[in-house]
Amino acid sequence: MTMSGKTLTPEERNTLIAQLSGTTDDQDWWRNAVIYQIFPRSFADGNGDGNGDFKGISAHLAHLAGLGVDALWVSPFYTSPQADGGYDVADYRNVDAMYGALHDFDDMLVKAHHLGLKVIIDIVANHTSDQHPWFQEALAAAPGSAARDRYLFRDGRGGNGELPPNNWPSDFEGPAWTRVADGQWYLHLFSEHQPDLNWDNADVLREFESILRFWLDRGVDGIRVDAAQCLIKEEGLPDLTESTRDTVDDPRFDCDRVHEIYRAWRSVVNEYDNRVMIGETPWIKDFSRSARYMRADELHTLFNFNYQFMSWSAKSARQVVQASLEQYVGAGSVSTWVMASHDRPYPVSKLGLTDLATTLVGIGPHNEQPNLELGLRRARAIVMLTLGLPGSACLYQGEELGLFDNTQLEAKYRQDPRFFTSPDPKYIVGRDGFRTPLPWNSSQTTFGFSTEGKSWLPQPDSYRDLCVDVQQFEEDSTLNLYRMLIALRRRFALGDGVLEYLESDRDDVLMVRNGKVTIMINFGYMPIAVPEGDMLLCSDPTVSGDDAELPGNAAMWYTSD
Repeated sequence: MTMSGKTLTPEERNTLIAQLSGTTDDQDWWRNAVIYQIFPRSFADGNGDGNGDFKGISAHLAHLAGLGVDALWVSPFYTSPQADGGYDVADYRNVDAMYGALHDFDDMLVKAHHLGLKVIIDIVANHTSDQHPWFQEALAAAPGSAARDRYLFRDGRGGNGELPPNNWPSDFEGPAWTRVADGQWYLHLFSEHQPDLNWDNADVLREFESILRFWLDRGVDGIRVDAAQCLIKEEGLPDLTESTRDTVDDPRFDCDRVHEIYRAWRSVVNEYDNRVMIGETPWIKDFSRSARYMRADELHTLFNFNYQFMSWSAKSARQVVQASLEQYVGAGSVSTWVMASHDRPYPVSKLGLTDLATTLVGIGPHNEQPNLELGLRRARAIVMLTLGLPGSACLYQGEELGLFDNTQLEAKYRQDPRFFTSPDPKYIVGRDGFRTPLPWNSSQTTFGFSTEGKSWLPQPDSYRDLCVDVQQFEEDSTLNLYRMLIALRRRFALGDGVLEYLESDRDDVLMVRNGKVTIMINFGYMPIAVPEGDMLLCSDPTVSGDDAELPGNAAMWYTSD
């Protein structure tokens, strides 16, 4: 590892980790933070093998500091067979060789802290990889053994146990059960390569408390809890019925006893200064249920997926924002606004569609193709709302470049298990399209993603015009729009603000005020006259401070007396 050109010994590195970890006294940094998600395989390749890694992340931390974000969230990088993009973990205390070694993570952490960036990591606790030593031990053990009790093994139904124990489906298609050689079945809400853990087992609770301490001791600033609502299942694992599926009575999700786990985890996290736990709970549609996860002794906050799924209308935006603020603030927390992630398409692609339902499974060559010009206009507009709202915001890597999904990716390149388990892979193509490696340099092979010109997924040729080296010198580029928005957000303390709804003459226009800044977003196509004031920024670069109208599918920030 190097800092200021000097190579550090392991002892010096560990000293720096201790010195730079949690150096701020701000216990509530997460309440107004702008968080940048890194999908490590696609961010930057530092060793030339075509896969992103920690050396690549370290080499581009200055880009994140220059963007103005407060923290980076790194998706799973642990030892894994990569059956599901690293969300199938075989060793929670080590770095997969694809991404480097543990000291490469430490180097990145030190450099991030040196630049004032917090680091959040994923903890995947609902399931392990089927290659995890625990699961391999369970397969070799007998039914009813202590090793099997760490997972959810059950006898099958039918005369010879040939039927799954219940009718639960996998999120990756097919039944949520796989039969092993001795006839028992194991539960997997996701891929068959991701067996669900039994969180009623004391070994599991102790192990994950130890895993939390391992990473907190290394200096990470936060934990993002994957599939946070899934850990506890209803006792007896009853069948789904029409009245229970995807409701508050669904036996797979959001069972009351899950809160005992997060109370135990919070007591661990509270042993450290300035750390945060953020939950992912996408299947909880009832805000009052979500709020329970953010009680003072549980998770600090949740990613707000309702915001991600709102339709392109002023009415929908206001309803989601208003309901979110009421629930999150009512729970003593703040909303973390999310528009894209490793599981959802880029805003440019999603907002360029007429059929938004296709965004749930990725966009392929046989789906409706996005209108990228319209999608970019809308993406630039909606980020002005996102970064103007109280609370924190999470950006997905490449979002700041106006990237779009690689919708023409050929089947031979696809690696997402959702493509291979799809009932119709021609139309349900999975998530590879928005996990395409980032473009950094327009003059280099793979646009500077790899030092040797290799890339685990091909990039569209049109990414050339979106490269960082191109956009950084274009005053009106999407990259510079994001930089300005984040800087203004900090200048006016919008993350700590209070939202006030203003009346508009049109039902396709949303107007809100946060402190001294008014945000106006035109969801329609016709221009609208704007009130008097001093324009700070407009998503449409053709609009100047002297213009009296805001075009359609555009947004602006302005101040007024």
